[in-house]
Amino acid sequence: MGIQCCTGAVMMCTFGMAPSVLDALPDTDVFCPTPAATIMDMLPFVNIEPFGMCMSEANPEVIAATAAALGVLTPMPCIPLVDAPWIPGAPTVLMGGLPALTDESLCMCLWAGVITIDFPGQVTVMVE
Repeated sequence: MGIQCCTGAVMMCTFGMAPSVLDALPDTDVFCPTPAATIMDMLPFVNIEPFGMCMSEANPEVIAATAAALGVLTPMPCIPLVDAPWIPGAPTVLMGGLPALTDESLCMCLWAGVITIDFPGQVTVMVE
């Protein structure tokens, strides 16, 4: 059983240097107390803000900066690149036909980062 995520949830990326905040759009008309999130709330710069600086050696900007620094890992500004929904979500709790996003869900960045939920934004609504 997980906790429903909503706007204000705190996320972290394995290659990011700072936490980020989830921004769920109010398109499902479900609030807990802010707009509740679904597994499709994964759009970069809309739902997922940058995580400060990126340290992933799969990120082309980091590769270029590291090469320019003669092989010393050089972090560059994070530009999250997510093209798949959060997994697994809560398949038995649907909002607008989409599974609810829980604090146990993960999302993958194309630069090899794993995005996790550190704080769901609220602590009273649990979903299964």
